[in-house]
Amino acid sequence: MSNANVIGWTIFLWAIFFRLITVRLVTEAHDGELVISLRGFWRSRRIPLNEIRSAEKISYDPVRDYGGYGIRTGRFGKAYIAAGTRGVRLKLANGATVVVGSQRSEELAGFLGLQNGGGHC
Repeated sequence: MSNANVIGWTIFLWAIFFRLITVRLVTEAHDGELVISLRGFWRSRRIPLNEIRSAEKISYDPVRDYGGYGIRTGRFGKAYIAAGTRGVRLKLANGATVVVGSQRSEELAGFLGLQNGGGHC
């Protein structure tokens, strides 16, 4: 492999690394819906608040329970995880389970519980 190839691959890998470290998980509740997005990568997931049947603060192991970080599907349902081990488990009207990683999981679970007639928090 030539020096030019090594330099090219190094620049490419550093560019990917810097892109990945700038991605953030952002959760917003407005206009009657919960909006979950990994800013910098994927489109947002929108969940109408009236579809959320319960919201429960949880702790989890991202690697063991979901296979890592990002948008994952595991034995406990779909998960949106950027960092940490805390989040909120949402039970939806269609029976699906969604886990949203959050550094403010207690506040998010409380808000969603109040918005849905005091759901399980």
